[in-house]
Amino acid sequence: MTFLENQRITMDPAVMGGKPCIRGMRVTVGTILGLITTGASHVEILSLYPYLEPEDLTAALQYATWRSEEHEVPLALPS
Repeated sequence: MTFLENQRITMDPAVMGGKPCIRGMRVTVGTILGLITTGASHVEILSLYPYLEPEDLTAALQYATWRSEEHEVPLALPS
C-alpha cells in the first residue's frame, strides 16, 4: 500500500496549509511525531486527542517512515 492509498493520512490545502493530517482533522503527523519524541505514550496522546484512534498513531509513524526514505530530485529548468 502506498500512502496515497492510506485514508488515515490526508493532505488538503484548506486544512493546516496542506500538511499531512490525520483523517482530514487539524492534527498533523508532525504533531503526533513531536509528542512521541518527547516521550508521550500512545495512551497519553489518545487522551489528549480523544477523537483519534490507535490506528491513526500507527499511520502517522508509517507515513513518517515512508517519507524519510523518499528522495527528492530537483528538476533542471530549461534555459
